[in-house]
Amino acid sequence: MAAVKNRALPPRTRHLAPDGAPLFTNRLVLESSPYLQQHAHNPVSWYPWGDEAFAAARRLGRPIFLSIGYSTCHWCHVMERESFEDPAIARLLNERFVAIKVDREERPDVDDVYMSAVQALTGGGGWPMTVVMTADGQPFFGATYLPPRDGDRGMRTGLATVLTTLADRHAAEPQTIAAHAAEVTRAVQAAARPASPGAVPDASPLHAARAQLAASFDREHGGFGRAPRFPRTSTLELLLRHHRRTGDPETRVLVERTLEHMAAGGIRDHVGGGFHRYATDAAWRVPHFEKMLYDNALLAVAYLEGFQATGNPDFAAVAREILDYLTREMLDAGGAFHAATDADSLAPGGHEEEGRFFTWTPDELEAVLGPDRARLVAARYGVTAAGNLDGRSVLYLARPLGEVAREVGLDEAQVQGEIAAALPLLYAARAARPHPLRDDKVIAAWNGLAISAFARASRVLGDAAYAARASRAADFVLREMVVDGMLRRAWSGGTARERAVLEDYAFLVAGLLDLYEATFESRWLAAAIELQGQLDAHYLDPSDGGYFTTPSDGELLLTRDKPAYDGALPSGNAVAALNLLRLHELSGDERYQAQARQLFGVFAATFASAPGSFPRMLTALDYFLDTPKEIVVIAPAELDEARPLLDEIAATYLPNAVVVAAPERDVAGLANLVPLVADKKALGGRATAYVCERRVCKLPTSDVAMLRRQLAAVTPYPVP
Repeated sequence: MAAVKNRALPPRTRHLAPDGAPLFTNRLVLESSPYLQQHAHNPVSWYPWGDEAFAAARRLGRPIFLSIGYSTCHWCHVMERESFEDPAIARLLNERFVAIKVDREERPDVDDVYMSAVQALTGGGGWPMTVVMTADGQPFFGATYLPPRDGDRGMRTGLATVLTTLADRHAAEPQTIAAHAAEVTRAVQAAARPASPGAVPDASPLHAARAQLAASFDREHGGFGRAPRFPRTSTLELLLRHHRRTGDPETRVLVERTLEHMAAGGIRDHVGGGFHRYATDAAWRVPHFEKMLYDNALLAVAYLEGFQATGNPDFAAVAREILDYLTREMLDAGGAFHAATDADSLAPGGHEEEGRFFTWTPDELEAVLGPDRARLVAARYGVTAAGNLDGRSVLYLARPLGEVAREVGLDEAQVQGEIAAALPLLYAARAARPHPLRDDKVIAAWNGLAISAFARASRVLGDAAYAARASRAADFVLREMVVDGMLRRAWSGGTARERAVLEDYAFLVAGLLDLYEATFESRWLAAAIELQGQLDAHYLDPSDGGYFTTPSDGELLLTRDKPAYDGALPSGNAVAALNLLRLHELSGDERYQAQARQLFGVFAATFASAPGSFPRMLTALDYFLDTPKEIVVIAPAELDEARPLLDEIAATYLPNAVVVAAPERDVAGLANLVPLVADKKALGGRATAYVCERRVCKLPTSDVAMLRRQLAAVTPYPVP
């Protein structure tokens, strides 16, 4: 299957001269963010976030209109077309405000601060995010999508009225506005302030989270809570760990059914691979069609862990499909991975339509496959004349293979073969359609997640090509995105920019640790330790513990957040906590464990209040409360001699373990990084495994069956 290419587009505006040149160009044309570039030819005189915009607001005595979104956001596109391309609304913004546009993916710190403000003002949040604030950045109005005028899309008040009202109030009552903005700012700052540190929790929040999740589980469709349905991968990982420590079969069912239903639903792209952002319905059938690198990386790991824990080969197949999609369609020429693809694409009438690229009609199937094969595909994937999205069909596993086979008088193997032959044909036909836009920037954090996914797949699936892919991505980030010794957040067009935030460091360190355990190349472990040192030096709270989102010498915003909540992405503090524990096991440096202990104390009150909302932090706590296995494998001469032992380790679900392997000749040098390997030998000239806990090792073994028994030992949760 050929790689997807971005389609060439004219300037993203309807305001064009006869020769096709844009009539308007604003400051965003100088920015490299794909999202900002999308707005570079609006009639709005946009500023990027920065000192120039705030200085202009102070000089002109105007409020700031802040709009935050991202390049693959459907409703961001809608608001751009309806409002920011509207000359009358643009005139209001240009004459009475200073308008700033922010890419939330490049500036998650700005996004987090003002999302907190919108939530304080409205009780909810989302994108596009709309904030009106004073010239010193204090917010006094917040909203998400707004239609252009009163009554549009059934909403009482439109953007034009909001802008006029707020500008009039700012001019007539500046002191009242300033007082309200200060009050909102204090509320945002108070919400960002963690509770006083407490003792490290016991296993109680783990059990409470499991109970909360079980109570909200959808037994018919899998997943938790009501629609819309998001892949809650951190939740699934927590439940698998809870099952491992308790043996509760019901907990495993929660994970298995969710993985099965997601894989069967339309949220999965059955033709091209990978998963869409979320499902709009409880049955996972109709998705919101954008595809994000981070979702797919996290889902690949969830399916890999599901395969290890259950042995279900379908989960391994889904993981492979995700990673092959990322390789085929999201890979930068330099080896890293692009950020996302859009939900919208051009329909035959020339207008943008959400999901058009991914959906089918029976006639379209027949034109590509012929009538007989099209009938099989339509029956298997639920393609009907009525469709399930605006007269078109999103593919999902509508009927079992056996049922389809009986209907057409074939056996299951024949039907499966016909469908397997049909999917590449559909992919090729789909590739001829106008593609959704691809956001080709490289984000450090999301590439860290991808490195983890490919590295772990290499171990679990026994495919060295995945480790090579992870290595190329890691090389790219460390080569192109470290500037003056410090990691940058985003890269595109040959330039790395914006200071990294906590999640960039945390996710990349995790990826490098996973890559080390996939390749046993000590350079990856050394790079992880170096990055952890930078994180500790610039982001760690030296008094209470835990990590701030931004560095100590970074831009001063309204708050300096210390995140713990898991949203679409796990929190940076949760991933950092697990990194610290893994580094402690590998290096023996007690400082790492002390920092992790302090971090858990910082968020102890948070766990108690709503444990189900912090699953990734609880997976780190699970590790802390366990007796992690320290596994060393020594080969006589070459690591390939240890392959049977390493394959057994990789096949075993061992979330709380570190794995080190080396030829005997490299042991002395590696001991500088990993003291645990010191004096370990390949006994009797055979590859030898040492399974240790707290530096005390079981009987060394070269026997796979004995190793399996040693790995199977599980420490139950401690009794409070």
